[in-house]
Amino acid sequence: MRETTRRQRLAGVLVLLGLLAQIVGFTGAVPTAQAVSYLLWAAVALLWRDIPKRSRIQAGVLIALGVVMLVVAQTVYGAAVNWPAMLQGNVFVASMLVGVSFISLIGTQGNKRAPGKRVTGADGVLRTWLGVHFLGTILNLSTVFMVGDRLARRAPLTTPQLLALNRGLSSAALWSPFFASMAVVIALVPSVQYAQIAVVGFPMAMLSGLLTTLELRRRFDLAEVDGFSLSPRSLLMPAGMAALVMLFHFWITPSLTIVSIITFLLPGVALLSNLREGPRFTLRRIRQHTVTRLPAMRGEISLFLAAGLLTLGLSTLVAAAAGDEWTLFARFGTWQAMASFAAITLSALAGLHPIIGVSVLASILDLSGGEQTLFAFVALSAWAVGTSVGPLSGINLSLQGRYGVSGYRMMKDNLPYAAMMSLLSLGAIAGLGAWLG
Repeated sequence: MRETTRRQRLAGVLVLLGLLAQIVGFTGAVPTAQAVSYLLWAAVALLWRDIPKRSRIQAGVLIALGVVMLVVAQTVYGAAVNWPAMLQGNVFVASMLVGVSFISLIGTQGNKRAPGKRVTGADGVLRTWLGVHFLGTILNLSTVFMVGDRLARRAPLTTPQLLALNRGLSSAALWSPFFASMAVVIALVPSVQYAQIAVVGFPMAMLSGLLTTLELRRRFDLAEVDGFSLSPRSLLMPAGMAALVMLFHFWITPSLTIVSIITFLLPGVALLSNLREGPRFTLRRIRQHTVTRLPAMRGEISLFLAAGLLTLGLSTLVAAAAGDEWTLFARFGTWQAMASFAAITLSALAGLHPIIGVSVLASILDLSGGEQTLFAFVALSAWAVGTSVGPLSGINLSLQGRYGVSGYRMMKDNLPYAAMMSLLSLGAIAGLGAWLG
């Protein structure tokens, strides 16, 4: 493994401290959001020169725009800006990504053969999609690593495998009540009717799986492409984690969101699973993870933090400049919803995470009643399509960091899928708009 510098090791320690501070904040004993933001931003500053140039430029532009907008909002329009808290945007998402990274410390490591009966071909692709999709609805990004690492034990991941991982997870945004996208949407539009979202979103997700299987069978020779075996042994760890998440969500910590539970549960399980080998072994593995894996997450962490700052700046500026009277659309109907979907998805192609477009759009709309549900579906479908194809989305950055695939290669390979899913999404938006009246 590549040796890290003292600067990178220090950044890894700061990221770990940020995760620990976030977990302490879940207890409610002391507010830690500001401390977490300072620790994670300090780590990004230390790792700035190591971030790939394209990602560094984007993050730098987002940060600069966010700060400029806050300055303009305060100096020109007299907005009250809480400067000490300006760095807190998307800290919860970044912390979850850090917590999820500890999944690599759970279970047997190394090149041991993947358990379960070998499945290949289109059936294997479909099984991979199904495994990632349904487990991912609860475990979010951690499922990709669970399934991907298991597939990688036989051989380096191929393009069809990576696309099945990507689409299986991203399509869960269409309907899962436990997915990160749903947490963001509910925070933006609290009056959304989930049942109406699920009635439209779940069939859309199933069409994504069918489309993925048919398309990959047509484009690639899948004869020797391994899929994820849905055997009890293969499902044991991810299904066990899903059960634990549900246990905490419904009984032990019902006040916490799924994202929060995953943030502390995965590191906790990793710690306990390693303690069986003794405290010295456990400390050695955690130290190794802290000084190597955590600094390698600089791309994901910097993207989400920079996007949070941009969103805060833009929403503050718009609110200060336009006041409470101005909205982008006087009415949020079918055509406005379709235009919003197209704008968010195209911005994802340009490299912006859909969370930026969704958050900005919500800040300049005045939504009521069924409009909130229609907006929610627009946000979720744009998230599902945008994260699959966006070269700098969380899933593609994670696949790049974990398995070495180029984000822009993923974008190119996903363009036909994204085009078809966009047409289906626009049709679903039109149908939902007519239903909601």
